[in-house]
Amino acid sequence: MTLSIHAQRRARVAAQLGAGGIAIVPTAPERARNRDSDFLFRHDSYFYYLTGFSEPNAWLVITGDGRSTLFCQPKDLEREIWDGIRLGPAAAPAHLGVDEAWSVTELNARLPQLLENRRTVWYPFATHAGLEGRIDGWLQSVRARVRYGALCPGAQHDLCAILDEMRLIKDPHEQDVMRRAAQISARAHIRAMQRSAAMLRAGQDVREYHLDAELLYEFRQHGSQYPAYGSIVAAGANACVLHYRADNAPIRDGELVLIDAGCELDGYASDITRTFPANGRFTGPQRALYDLVLAAQEAAIAATRPGARFTEPHEAAVRVLTQGMFDLKLLDKDQHGTLEDAIHHRHYFAHYMHRTGHWLGMDVHDCGSYVEPTEVGQTHERRDPLSGETITDRPSRILRPGMALTIEPGLYVRPSDGIPKEFWNIGIRIEDDAFVTETGCELTTRDVPVKADEIEAVMRG
Repeated sequence: MTLSIHAQRRARVAAQLGAGGIAIVPTAPERARNRDSDFLFRHDSYFYYLTGFSEPNAWLVITGDGRSTLFCQPKDLEREIWDGIRLGPAAAPAHLGVDEAWSVTELNARLPQLLENRRTVWYPFATHAGLEGRIDGWLQSVRARVRYGALCPGAQHDLCAILDEMRLIKDPHEQDVMRRAAQISARAHIRAMQRSAAMLRAGQDVREYHLDAELLYEFRQHGSQYPAYGSIVAAGANACVLHYRADNAPIRDGELVLIDAGCELDGYASDITRTFPANGRFTGPQRALYDLVLAAQEAAIAATRPGARFTEPHEAAVRVLTQGMFDLKLLDKDQHGTLEDAIHHRHYFAHYMHRTGHWLGMDVHDCGSYVEPTEVGQTHERRDPLSGETITDRPSRILRPGMALTIEPGLYVRPSDGIPKEFWNIGIRIEDDAFVTETGCELTTRDVPVKADEIEAVMRG
């Protein structure tokens, strides 16, 4: 019998636990929103990666011999009337491929039994408040039986060390889901662009929340369960606030709008940013800055390839952006020196203060080390030119096929002496999602236009 994707993942984990190893993985807790209402439940990513199970109040246990045990909510007709049908322990083994399942009400009684005579316990460190305390309690129950010959695990390890490496390389199933999420999100961005231009042409009052509504509609219309993160819809100067949230600010004719939004589909995130003219037509200064950011993104895309370091796309983008800042008089050669001087001293930081990408997957800022694990012992100390602090650097991660990341340079110009006024209060970011391939990278989010002329054309539609 062919194992399911989740069963294959559990088997891979079991093989890495070592003889006498046991792993414990809880799902996320339910969280109260206010007096008698919870936030919409979203599973823990590690737990879902190993089970495909999205009910709350569940735990997974994997042992080094390859057995898996699920603890889940018991069947309860009254609660199911209110909250929905539960899978229940009896149906879980056949449905999820686990070896056995028990009611979560038996967790505290059965966990010490499962831990007994194991050598090492693995669980995700620093991800669930109170988890360490619960495991300590179960271990105390095991220790209480040592006079009867029971052995208690003598070591604890971070399960994230195993799971992060597994999740960093996306398998074909994951890539397929992420491509579909990207397609939905691209349609949502186009919808928001067109709504902005249409409302302004009609002389209507346009607010950031109008465009946010278009995003949410398109996400749900095509089966997305939720946004992957709080959508950023930033009009005018609000685009210079990196983590701005869609609010009620007016969208004005002649200004730019920055939208950073993506849907989550079947547990996987997409992440797209586009910046566009509210009325569908770039002004000269807007176009100059936009084309600079797009050139920086193209340089970063060219640097995203197998064998390259994770930092190389960022370095490529910084070089293009910094040269452009000199060309557009955002930086002054008399004050900031040469291109190399400006890069070394991070003079560009006033207008570009974030990295050019991050891992993408089940979480929008997905797990996975940014340090190359085969070179983690190689260190280099440097003094940061802006903060003055001493920073210990390690070799950046080597990109490999199957890794998923974003490519998102930006440029943010706040009012300041010495900065041409035509650029004041303009914030631009362009972000696409990419898979590293055998020969370079595959962009999955280009169903939404990125070139200025193409954006203007789609907004006329």
